[in-house]
Amino acid sequence: MSEKTILQIAGLYKRFGDFTALHSIDLKVREGEFLAIVGPSGSGKTTLIRLFVGMDEPTDGTIWLRGQRIDTVPANKRPTCMVFQSLALFPHMTVGRNIEFPLKVAGVDPAQRRERALELLDLLRLPREYYAKRIHQCSGGERQRVALARALAFDPEILFFDEPLSALDFRLRKTLEKELKDLHARTGKTFVYITHSLEEAMAMSDRIAIMRAGRFEQIAPADEIYSRPVSRFVAEFMGEVNLFPVRADDDGVIRADGLALDPAVAARLGLHAGEAGTLMVRPENVAMVNRSDAGGAAPEITIGGHLRAEYNLGSRLQYEVEGPSGQRLTVETLRENRFGGAPGDAVTLGWTLDRCHVIHGD
Repeated sequence: MSEKTILQIAGLYKRFGDFTALHSIDLKVREGEFLAIVGPSGSGKTTLIRLFVGMDEPTDGTIWLRGQRIDTVPANKRPTCMVFQSLALFPHMTVGRNIEFPLKVAGVDPAQRRERALELLDLLRLPREYYAKRIHQCSGGERQRVALARALAFDPEILFFDEPLSALDFRLRKTLEKELKDLHARTGKTFVYITHSLEEAMAMSDRIAIMRAGRFEQIAPADEIYSRPVSRFVAEFMGEVNLFPVRADDDGVIRADGLALDPAVAARLGLHAGEAGTLMVRPENVAMVNRSDAGGAAPEITIGGHLRAEYNLGSRLQYEVEGPSGQRLTVETLRENRFGGAPGDAVTLGWTLDRCHVIHGD
């Protein structure tokens, strides 16, 4: 992936009457990057991608592609392509004719169109015999590949994806996630991928942009967003999490509801006098420290509670614990480390300081 910026948006607004869907959005996408844009329903993801491809016009702001403004360029004149959730394939056409369609519109010679379609069938790992196959004869996964082939047909600068896998079953979706990531690597194209699925974003992308109410809340690699979120919203959006309000008194003493904190450990949390924050720890980083076989480093932060339930997640087990203030706490562990307790049992949870993160100002 290049460090060169291929797509840049600055001060982008989109209003629908009195409603502002996008608020002064700024973004730089690097050439060859796989960027996933994730957020809850209504956060502005689809509005943003519609502006990218020219399906809507911004109320204010600019969109630049390789240093050229494109927000005033008609959609059919932009060197970009969109893969929709519905795929928008032509059911009355063959696979080959579907792939060739954008080339036909561009006036490319029939022989060249066929050659390009066959090349793309190879690239998407579909047999060349599929060139003459009808779309209705293709499986869901095969239709996805045909849609990708058509998107690549005229060699776009950027491919935009609007939740293309959301209608597929779990097993096929997982297969196509890997294929999309592999296709990205083999083509070197820039992918901008809209999804509501955090798992998709983490499995495929180089960076994730979290949207909230028409703004970007955080843009960073998946590991950074997961382990060092900038806000409580991002922490909770990125999966199961345990959150504890913490505050430094004016004299610098750390107060944390229910947590046992050694003063030396508390001083390393990085809170200034009078500052409030949220201490975050993921369930897989929490241990049942009153187990005789807990092992690992001695915990630096602990909290007591009572076991409420055990959930089987396949390769892992999840435990729900009620904390001293009635809060719900979550622990995850491998199956072979099953706790073996019963609901109502008193437990102590613990973790080391390097396994948690403080969200400042939340």
